[in-house]
Amino acid sequence: MTDQKTFSIPLMRHLLIIIITILLLYWGKSLFVPLLYGLFIAIVLFPFCRWLEHRGFSKTFAVTIGLFIVLILMIVLIALLILQLNALREDLPGLKVKAAPALNELQLWINDNFNIPVTTQKEWIGNTFDKLSGQSGSWLAGSLSQLTSGLFMLFIVPVFAALFLYNRKDFVLFAEKCAGTRYRERLYRVLHSTIHTYFHFIKGMIFVYIIVGALNSIGLLVLGIRHAVLFGFLTAVMTIIPYAGIFISALLPITVAWITKDSIWYPVGVVSVFAFVQYLEANVIFPRIVASQLNVSTWATLVAILAGGIIWGVSGMILFIPFVAILKMVTDYFPEWEALNVLLRRTQKKNKPVLERKNVPA
Repeated sequence: MTDQKTFSIPLMRHLLIIIITILLLYWGKSLFVPLLYGLFIAIVLFPFCRWLEHRGFSKTFAVTIGLFIVLILMIVLIALLILQLNALREDLPGLKVKAAPALNELQLWINDNFNIPVTTQKEWIGNTFDKLSGQSGSWLAGSLSQLTSGLFMLFIVPVFAALFLYNRKDFVLFAEKCAGTRYRERLYRVLHSTIHTYFHFIKGMIFVYIIVGALNSIGLLVLGIRHAVLFGFLTAVMTIIPYAGIFISALLPITVAWITKDSIWYPVGVVSVFAFVQYLEANVIFPRIVASQLNVSTWATLVAILAGGIIWGVSGMILFIPFVAILKMVTDYFPEWEALNVLLRRTQKKNKPVLERKNVPA
C-alpha cells in the first residue's frame, strides 16, 4: 500500500505539470509562436553571425546580415505563393468548363442511385451558396484578422531573432543560473549539440529542397505541365509542413494537368512524379545530403505533429518537431530521463546507422 502511494504521488505531479504546460502553451499561443520562431531562426543564424564576428565585423552588422538573408528567403517564398495563386486564378475558367460535365454526370448518378432529383440538388446547392454569401461579412472579417496577425508575425519574428542573437550572452547566463553548478557542463553540451545539429540540418535541407525542386520540375516538364518549374520548387518547399505539405501543394499541378490535358493519365503521371521524387528524397537524397539529423523516432514525430496541430495549428506542426528534437538532445545527457529518451530516439540497426551526427553523443 505504501509503495502504491509512493508511486502515485510523483505520477500525479508529472501529470499536473504536463496539463499546466499544455494549458500555458494553448493560451499563450500569441506569445510562444513568434518567440519560438525567432529562437529557432537565431539558433540557425548563430554560427554564421559568430563567423562574421570572428573576422572583425561588429555584432550589430553580423545580426543585420543574417536577418537580411532570412528576409530574402521569406520574400522568395511569398513570391512563389503569389505566383501560384495567380496561376490558379488564370486556370479557374478552364477548371469550370472541365468540371461542368463531371458535375452533371455526378448529379445524374445521385438521381439514379439515391432518387434525389437534379432540381432538388441544384436547389440545395443554391441555398448553400446563399448561406455562404450571407456569411461573407464574417468571413471577410476573419480573413482580415488572419492577414493582420500574419503581418504582425512577419514583423515580430525577426525582432525576436535579433534580440536572441544580440543578447545571447545574457540568455546563456540566465540558463546557467537556472541549471546551477551541478548541471552547467551538461548545459554547455546541450547548447553546443543543439546549435551544431540545427545549423547543419538546415544547411543540408536547403540543398535537399533545391535537388527535389529540380527533380519535380524535370518530371513535370517531361509531362508538359504548365508552370512546371514553379510547381516543382513550390512542392519541394512546402514539404517543410510535415506530411500535409506535399499533399496540399500537389493539388494545383494535378488540377492543371486535369484541365489542360485530355487524358486522365497526365494527373496520374503528376502523382507518380511526386511519389517517386519523395521516395528518392526520403531514402537517397536526405540521408546522403544532410550531414546531421534530428534523430527523433517516427512515433515521436507523429505525436509532435498532431499535438502541435491541435495546440497551435500549422505553426505547431512546424515548431513542435524541433521542440521534441531538443527535448531528445536534453535526455541524451540526463540518465534519469532515459525512459523518455527511449520513446523519443530513433532506433538504429547495428552497424547501419540511419545518419551519423558528428560530435554528438549517441
